[in-house]
Amino acid sequence: MAHIAWLGKKSPFCGNVSYGLATTDRLRERGHRISFIHFDTPSPGLGIGWDALNLDGGHGSAAALKASSRGRAVAEDDSREVALPYLVKSQVYTIPSPGAQREFRESLERLKPDLVHASLTLSPLDFRLPDLCQHLGVPLVATFHPAFDASLRNLTAGTQQLTYQLYAPALARFDRVIVFSDLQAEVLARLGVREERLAVIPNGVDTDCWQPAPHQGGSKELAQVRLRFQARRMFLYMGRLATEKNVEALLKAWRLVRPKGCVLVIVGDGPLRNALQASGEEGDVIWWGYEADLGMRVALLQVAEVFLLPSLVEGLSLALLEAMSCGTACVATDAGADGEVLEGGAGVVITTQGVTTQLRTLLPVLRDQPVLTAELGQRARERVLERYTLTSNIEQLERLYSELLQRKSVAV
Repeated sequence: MAHIAWLGKKSPFCGNVSYGLATTDRLRERGHRISFIHFDTPSPGLGIGWDALNLDGGHGSAAALKASSRGRAVAEDDSREVALPYLVKSQVYTIPSPGAQREFRESLERLKPDLVHASLTLSPLDFRLPDLCQHLGVPLVATFHPAFDASLRNLTAGTQQLTYQLYAPALARFDRVIVFSDLQAEVLARLGVREERLAVIPNGVDTDCWQPAPHQGGSKELAQVRLRFQARRMFLYMGRLATEKNVEALLKAWRLVRPKGCVLVIVGDGPLRNALQASGEEGDVIWWGYEADLGMRVALLQVAEVFLLPSLVEGLSLALLEAMSCGTACVATDAGADGEVLEGGAGVVITTQGVTTQLRTLLPVLRDQPVLTAELGQRARERVLERYTLTSNIEQLERLYSELLQRKSVAV
C-alpha cells in the first residue's frame, strides 16, 4: 500500500471536490495512506472565498480538521490533513498566499509520501509542482479537470482552449496526467503533452449510493421529495449556475414550451443565479438553491424523470454520471466527453449550438413519452455499470500508481 499526498480541494463545492473526496475515501478503504493537502486557511484580512457563504456543502473548513496557517499536519486516523493559506478561492480557481509554496514543500519533506497526486485547482502553484516534486524525488500525477469542447464552436469553448494552451507546457513535465476521455487526451497531445504521459481514466460514481429509487420505502429524503412533487413530473438541472453551463438556454426553451403537468427544478448556485432568477419565482420553475445534503441530492435525482445538462463546455460531468446511475433519463450536449457517455442510446445528445431550439423540440416529446424516458433511464444505469463505476476508476488509478512506484524503485 502506498502513501499518497493528495493536493486538491475540499471547498467550495464543485466537481473537483466531489472527485477528490470520493477518490481519497475509496483509496483509504483499500488500505492506502492519504495526506490531503488543500487551501483552507484564509490569509488575515485578505483571504476570501465561498466558504464564508456556506456553499461548500459541509466539506470545507467547518467540516475539515483544523490546521495552523503554517500548514501543520494533523493526525486523522491513518491519514493526515494539511491546510495551506490562500488569498482568493472560488469554484473555478485559487490564488495562494505568498508563502503557500514554501509550506507545501515543507509539508512534503515532513510527510515523505511515496507519490504526489494533484487534482489541479487552477492555481499558480500547479505550475511549480514538477520542479518541487523532481527536487524531492517523488513521482507526480495530475488530474486535469478543465472543461472543453474540441470543436471550438462557441466563445466559451475558445476561452477554455486558452486554459489548455496555458497548462500544456507544465503538464508535459508531470509523470502522468489523468484525463477523462480520449477527446481530452487528443487536445493535450496536439498541444505537446506526450501520449505516453497521458492516462485516460473516466470519472466513476458509487453505484450503491447513486441508484434508482426503490418501488416502496426508501430514505426519508426520498419520501419528502416524492410528497412535494407527487402531482407533477420533475425535469432537473443540477450544477453550477455559470456561463459555461448555459442554463439560460434551458430556461428559454422551458418558458417557450411550458410542458403541462411538469416542473423544472434548478439545483445549484453560482455567479449567474441572481441574473437568471431576476424574472421571479414561477409556478413551473423552482429555484432549489445549493443542496448540501447528499441524501437529498440522491433523492432529487431518483425522483426526477429527466436530467438536463445544456453545457457549452464540459469535462466529464459527475452530475451527469450520478443522474445516469440513478436511472434518470438524461439529455446533454456533446461538449467534452458527455456526448461520448450517452452515445449509442444511453441518453439524448444535442449539440452546443442552438440548445434552446433543440430543447424546445425535445421537451414536448419527453413530456408525452413516459415509456421512452423510463427506457432511457434504464439504459443510462446500464451504461454506468458497464463503464463508469468508482471501483473501476480506483482500480485503474492503483495500476497507474504501481507502475510509477515500480519505476521509481528501479531508478533508485
